[in-house]
Amino acid sequence: MRASSKFLLLSAVLSLACLMPADTVVEEIVARVNSSIITRGELLHSQEQVRQELQQQKASASDIAKREKDALRDLIDQQLLIQKADDLGISADAEVLKQLDAMRIDMKLDSMEALEKAATDQGVNFDEYKQGLKNKILTQRVVQDEVGRRIGQFTPAEMQQFYDAHKQEFDQPEQVALSEILISTDKSAKNPSDDENARTILAEAKAKSVYEKLQAGAKFTDVVKSDSDGQTAAQQGQLGVYKRGQLAKEIEDKVFALKPGSYTEPIHTKQGFLILRVDEHMQAGIPPMKQVEGEIQNALYYERLQPALREYLKKLREEAFIEVRPGFVDTGASPNQTRPVYTTASADAGTKKLGKKKKKLGIF
Repeated sequence: MRASSKFLLLSAVLSLACLMPADTVVEEIVARVNSSIITRGELLHSQEQVRQELQQQKASASDIAKREKDALRDLIDQQLLIQKADDLGISADAEVLKQLDAMRIDMKLDSMEALEKAATDQGVNFDEYKQGLKNKILTQRVVQDEVGRRIGQFTPAEMQQFYDAHKQEFDQPEQVALSEILISTDKSAKNPSDDENARTILAEAKAKSVYEKLQAGAKFTDVVKSDSDGQTAAQQGQLGVYKRGQLAKEIEDKVFALKPGSYTEPIHTKQGFLILRVDEHMQAGIPPMKQVEGEIQNALYYERLQPALREYLKKLREEAFIEVRPGFVDTGASPNQTRPVYTTASADAGTKKLGKKKKKLGIF
């Protein structure tokens, strides 16, 4: 089911939490939100990110222009949510470490220092990246705790009505969800050799042994953990969902012929020997409502969340001190707002000296 504009408010607020300003030495302050500031560099960077994302989605020029105009509103909203997290005593430190460690494992790095070096090598300020990740987690938790938990349950009638109105959006091609065990022929495999032919022979023998282990009743995810050389080992071997035409013909013919829970014999590829398990086999067409209940519930949840979140942010704004410099527009400002939202700041207060920032690149 394709995402709709109903999700734009929440995604904008959460994605901005990980933004980093563009390269600059002196930053003009364009807005103040209580004790926090928003700089021109941050605003320009968020507008550029919005523009790139919407261009990839082939959005219209008018939609792009509107979202760019809303960028300052979203930055202000983000600051309000981060400040609210502090008021509520919400901490994200443990979750930040958990996510960074998952990233480290996925990249097969030995330590957090190695992860930091990988970030630096890609031109990323690691401390700023961690802060951005923390901000994103904090905003998510505030939205969930203060807004999301107040959204009630959905009745069967509501779910049926949504399904009937959006049936065509659930139409799907035949697909399979796959997991893998990879026995690599690369030198970095668990049993390397300097000779390519020897590596292939060793890998093939190990793949047959692994297959026999599965045939004897070993749990697939346990074998992934103990034997797979693939980068997906940290995710229990999960590869994702594929439709016909996305896989090599030899692999496609094998996996689309299997039932869920079944797996292939070892398949020789450029990377080594693959054993693929079909986790789910989805037939072409519109699935019955029972099969997409989770998607329907999520869609209805976000449909209710958007106006509720805007109302919550409106309340936070009424309790906040917000200043916006002339020439910049906060599209979220209430016409009834009594606190200053559009004032003149002195030249001294309108700039912020910063060190040179590094751009967000690569996996970061």
